[in-house]
Amino acid sequence: MNAHAGDTLLTHGRTVGEPDRAGEIVEVLGRRGEPPYRLRFDDGHECVMCPGPDSVVRHEPGGHR
Repeated sequence: MNAHAGDTLLTHGRTVGEPDRAGEIVEVLGRRGEPPYRLRFDDGHECVMCPGPDSVVRHEPGGHR
């Protein structure tokens, strides 16, 4: 998994009916774009996350490359 600040991390819901969750990657803490990532969600919540196989990175236009 490789990401840059400005990309979006999408984590799929694990159970039926649980919605997907998306957060903006505001800081990459690993080397060469690897996890962990500092995320900011729409509700203002921030966390540091090492995403699992249920997550994907969406490379956003304008994200730092």
